[in-house]
Amino acid sequence: MFIEQPPLLYRMLFPETVWRIPMKHKAVFLTFDDGPIPEVTPWVLDLLDKYDIKATFFCVGDNVRKHPETFAEVVRRGHSVGNHTMHHLQGAKVTTKRYIADIMEAESYIHTPLFRPPHGLIRWKQAAAIKDNMRIIMYDLVTRDYNRKLSGEQVLDNVKRYVRNGSIVVFHDSLKSEQNLRYALPRAIEWLKENGYVFLPIPM
Repeated sequence: MFIEQPPLLYRMLFPETVWRIPMKHKAVFLTFDDGPIPEVTPWVLDLLDKYDIKATFFCVGDNVRKHPETFAEVVRRGHSVGNHTMHHLQGAKVTTKRYIADIMEAESYIHTPLFRPPHGLIRWKQAAAIKDNMRIIMYDLVTRDYNRKLSGEQVLDNVKRYVRNGSIVVFHDSLKSEQNLRYALPRAIEWLKENGYVFLPIPM
């Protein structure tokens, strides 16, 4: 459960971050990390269009640099976008100076006030350095679609087990997650709709 739904004590360590956005009605915020890539992101976009859903894509700057057309399509279709660093850096493994520089390099391609730290790892000094200019968006539910030891059915079960009103849900539009994503995402959307949830993008 620590990974799928971080406990309250862990969330309290980072009061400047957003973990969940409770709503008066049942709503979830689908988010996609690590793209955009032409092998997976267009499929996600088409699926979201099918269900008339807007989501939020936390993009790796280097992927935006390499695949500008795919990124442009995310924006054109009306989704929110967020910064996921230029090189998918883990904050705990690099200096604050390098981390902030990597975020700023990504920002030159993405242009967004939203930021999500890769792996959900960020040092307090790093968070303090950006919190006045960026909203740090964490998550309420990690589907673990990236875990190749899990099946698509197990990823779907994570959604069903941990989702709640206001959940910020993490999927990944990446090659590593592709097999589980293609199974779990459409079924998760159907299940959430059947259970009265609406889907919202995180406001930029």
